[in-house]
Amino acid sequence: MSNRRRAREIVLQLLYEADLNQPREYTSARQFINSRLHGRAALTNFAESLYRGTLDHRQQVDQHLARLAKGWAIHRMPATDRNVMRMAGFEILFSVTPGPVAVAEAVVLIKRYGDKNSPRFVNGILDRLLKEYESGTLPATASATESTSTEERRSEAVPPSNRT
Repeated sequence: MSNRRRAREIVLQLLYEADLNQPREYTSARQFINSRLHGRAALTNFAESLYRGTLDHRQQVDQHLARLAKGWAIHRMPATDRNVMRMAGFEILFSVTPGPVAVAEAVVLIKRYGDKNSPRFVNGILDRLLKEYESGTLPATASATESTSTEERRSEAVPPSNRT
């Protein structure tokens, strides 16, 4: 298992826990991450950033996922599916992770932790999200339009052309 994949797996555990209970304080989450990654600073920083970012942008990502998952309300999805998609959605929309990598990593995680139908479901929704993002046709979310202009919102997300 790759190091970043292991970090994503740990973040998924925290997101699953936060989804069913209250999210941990960031210091507690960092300690959990650090202990699971055996103190490897770069991976701990990556995982903490992924955890914080996913929680901070959860509402925006959920709005996109709900729109793309026709016939499925977010709260009715299996908790593992929705949290894998939240994490990948954050990576696609707000991080420097290349979108195809975020989708591929999400599919690997859901194959391991989801049910037999989860990989196809997760891949389909994330693939549509990525295509909308890369083509510039991603609709604005309510939370984004309430507080920021379109230009400010686009500057928050990392444009596809700036990814490595």
